[in-house]
Amino acid sequence: MAVRGEGPKKTPQKAKPEAKASRTKPAEKRMLKVKLVRSLIGRPKNQREVVKGLGLRRVDSEVIRKDCPEIRGMINKIIHLLDVEILEK
Repeated sequence: MAVRGEGPKKTPQKAKPEAKASRTKPAEKRMLKVKLVRSLIGRPKNQREVVKGLGLRRVDSEVIRKDCPEIRGMINKIIHLLDVEILEK
Protein backbone atom coordinates (compact mmCIF):
# COMPACT_ATOMS: atom_id res chain seq x y z
CA MET A 1 0.00 0.00 0.00
CA ALA A 2 1.38 3.38 -1.00
CA VAL A 3 1.70 6.17 1.51
CA ARG A 4 0.57 9.58 0.38
CA GLY A 5 3.24 12.22 0.14
CA GLU A 6 6.07 9.83 -0.64
CA GLY A 7 8.29 10.08 -3.68
CA PRO A 8 9.22 12.94 -5.93
CA LYS A 9 6.53 15.33 -7.04
CA LYS A 10 5.82 15.29 -10.76
CA THR A 11 5.55 18.62 -12.47
CA PRO A 12 3.35 19.03 -15.54
CA GLN A 13 5.23 18.89 -18.82
CA LYS A 14 5.43 22.13 -20.74
CA ALA A 15 4.86 22.19 -24.48
CA LYS A 16 8.08 21.82 -26.41
CA PRO A 17 8.99 24.72 -28.69
CA GLU A 18 9.54 22.29 -31.58
CA ALA A 19 5.89 21.26 -31.43
CA LYS A 20 4.75 24.84 -31.97
CA ALA A 21 7.29 25.39 -34.72
CA SER A 22 6.15 22.26 -36.55
CA ARG A 23 2.71 23.74 -37.18
CA THR A 24 2.66 25.22 -40.63
CA LYS A 25 1.43 28.76 -40.80
CA PRO A 26 -0.48 29.56 -43.95
CA ALA A 27 1.94 30.99 -46.47
CA GLU A 28 1.19 34.41 -47.87
CA LYS A 29 1.65 33.03 -51.36
CA ARG A 30 -0.98 30.33 -50.92
CA MET A 31 -4.52 30.81 -52.12
CA LEU A 32 -7.61 28.70 -51.63
CA LYS A 33 -10.08 27.89 -54.38
CA VAL A 34 -13.45 27.41 -52.70
CA LYS A 35 -16.42 25.90 -54.55
CA LEU A 36 -19.96 25.54 -53.21
CA VAL A 37 -21.13 22.01 -54.07
CA ARG A 38 -24.20 21.57 -51.84
CA SER A 39 -27.40 23.59 -51.71
CA LEU A 40 -28.20 26.03 -48.92
CA ILE A 41 -31.87 25.05 -48.84
CA GLY A 42 -32.79 24.00 -45.33
CA ARG A 43 -29.46 25.12 -43.83
CA PRO A 44 -29.29 27.28 -40.70
CA LYS A 45 -29.06 31.03 -41.14
CA ASN A 46 -25.51 31.21 -39.74
CA GLN A 47 -24.26 28.75 -42.39
CA ARG A 48 -25.94 30.75 -45.16
CA GLU A 49 -24.28 33.91 -43.84
CA VAL A 50 -20.85 32.26 -43.87
CA VAL A 51 -21.39 31.24 -47.50
CA LYS A 52 -22.32 34.83 -48.34
CA GLY A 53 -19.29 36.09 -46.42
CA LEU A 54 -17.00 33.91 -48.51
CA GLY A 55 -18.53 35.46 -51.63
CA LEU A 56 -20.30 32.35 -52.89
CA ARG A 57 -23.73 32.81 -54.44
CA ARG A 58 -25.11 29.56 -55.83
CA VAL A 59 -24.15 25.92 -56.27
CA ASP A 60 -21.02 25.47 -58.42
CA SER A 61 -19.89 29.06 -57.86
CA GLU A 62 -16.16 29.41 -57.13
CA VAL A 63 -14.04 32.05 -55.45
CA ILE A 64 -10.34 32.35 -54.77
CA ARG A 65 -9.42 33.61 -51.33
CA LYS A 66 -6.16 34.28 -49.50
CA ASP A 67 -5.11 31.46 -47.16
CA CYS A 68 -5.46 33.06 -43.72
CA PRO A 69 -6.88 31.94 -40.36
CA GLU A 70 -10.09 33.94 -40.82
CA ILE A 71 -10.93 32.28 -44.13
CA ARG A 72 -9.91 28.85 -42.79
CA GLY A 73 -12.31 29.32 -39.87
CA MET A 74 -15.17 30.21 -42.19
CA ILE A 75 -14.42 27.19 -44.35
CA ASN A 76 -14.33 24.89 -41.33
CA LYS A 77 -17.84 26.03 -40.33
CA ILE A 78 -19.31 24.82 -43.63
CA ILE A 79 -16.78 22.28 -44.91
CA HIS A 80 -19.62 19.81 -45.58
CA LEU A 81 -20.96 22.18 -48.26
CA LEU A 82 -17.66 22.97 -50.00
CA ASP A 83 -14.81 21.65 -52.09
CA VAL A 84 -11.54 23.37 -51.23
CA GLU A 85 -8.36 23.29 -53.28
CA ILE A 86 -5.01 24.80 -52.32
CA LEU A 87 -3.35 26.87 -55.05
CA GLU A 88 0.32 27.81 -55.01
CA LYS A 89 1.14 31.21 -56.46
